[in-house]
Amino acid sequence: MFNKALFFLLAAACTCCIYTTAHGQQQLSMREALRLGTENYPTIKAKAQQLNASKAYLKETKTEYLPDFNLSAQQDYGTINGMNGPLYGYRGLSVASSGPALSSQNWNAAFGALYLSNVSWDFFAFGRAREKVNVQKSTVYRDQEDLNQELFQHQVRIASAYLNLLAAQRIVKSQMDNLNRATELSRVVVARVKNGLNAGVDSSLANSEVSNARIALTNAQQNEQDQNNILIQYLGVPVQQFALDSTFITGIPKAPDAPSNVPLQNHPVLQYFQSRVGVSDRQAIYLSKNALPTLSAFGVFQGRGSGFTPGVTSAAPSVYTSNYGAGVDPTRYNYLLGVGVVWNFTSLFRTHYQVQSQRFTSAQLQNEYDLVSQRLQDQQVLAETRIANSLKNYREAPIEVKAATDAYKQKEALYRNGLSSIVDFTTALFNLNRAQIDRDIAYNNVWQAVLLKSAATGDFTIFTNNL
Repeated sequence: MFNKALFFLLAAACTCCIYTTAHGQQQLSMREALRLGTENYPTIKAKAQQLNASKAYLKETKTEYLPDFNLSAQQDYGTINGMNGPLYGYRGLSVASSGPALSSQNWNAAFGALYLSNVSWDFFAFGRAREKVNVQKSTVYRDQEDLNQELFQHQVRIASAYLNLLAAQRIVKSQMDNLNRATELSRVVVARVKNGLNAGVDSSLANSEVSNARIALTNAQQNEQDQNNILIQYLGVPVQQFALDSTFITGIPKAPDAPSNVPLQNHPVLQYFQSRVGVSDRQAIYLSKNALPTLSAFGVFQGRGSGFTPGVTSAAPSVYTSNYGAGVDPTRYNYLLGVGVVWNFTSLFRTHYQVQSQRFTSAQLQNEYDLVSQRLQDQQVLAETRIANSLKNYREAPIEVKAATDAYKQKEALYRNGLSSIVDFTTALFNLNRAQIDRDIAYNNVWQAVLLKSAATGDFTIFTNNL
């Protein structure tokens, strides 16, 4: 029944107090509803946490350019049987025992130790580290725009739900008034039938109108509860009934056709879609860097201790000590400095297709951006049309109500004096009820149309400036 704000929707949130009315309802202004919703809605909180995670990962990414600095210490106990022959320590599954190649196995064992410091730094990789940081920066920007567009959308959803609930409450009032009129009609008809002034069928028709009015009231109350629940979900507050600002059904915006101050490309939703394209483009640049060589610098300083003395040979294999202190005390030191380059040449072919795939992803995201942009442009045209039409209905509604009220009063007077039929009276009753509902919706629809324009243009101040 009500117009819905159809698209993506932020607003300046202001503070207004909530207080309890005499009927137990919570007085809720539009600005307070916007504030509550943006503070409490779980989706907004989730996107804010995602932004925080991206910012933290950006800090980590910036540290990846630093050199790796490793410190190691080990103390061992074992034998040193050596053997002439080639050996490859595949994945570390061997020991680094060093000693003379003896003619037979012996089980002499002593303590040994190794103390090591190592620095390894990929100091130049043709901008790979810088581009990885740029990718994460664009990811942070994307997540920030995602939060912004979610705030924008959610505030429009709140405003639309607020207006829908207000319209539903007004319809409930109109249906209650209609039930009161139908009840009064039934009382008059029954009295006239009892006095023989009207046929008995008139009382049946009157009772039918009362039942119909009760059903309409029940349906209106159910719709009010549905709209109230929707607003509660958007606000993230406990279930309660709200007393809303009647401004939206007693007046229209001061400037319903105000122009937007936000260029279309700066629409929060388009900004988010554009940021997705930016992330994908950055990822393509980063992937292209993986095909290039890496220049590394490294340095090692090592200290080593052993319980086996320099005199251990194949002729004197027993010259050693099992003393722990002697074994773990470093007596020999070595250092090593170097520069190396690593280039996996075949990565040229793999990277080529990875970059190609990422470019296609960028094109896909750009197409989605173009689609949303076109929809927003169409939505702006639709919003202007709705504003014009809702203003026409707003001007016609009072005329309809006055005419229906006059007709109802006339038919009521005629019927009371036996000059009109029950059918004419009930028709006038129906027309008055319809006119009152049209009036209630006409005011609300002007606000809904302005809200739709705010959503389409990305300028929520078009709506809030009229509050």
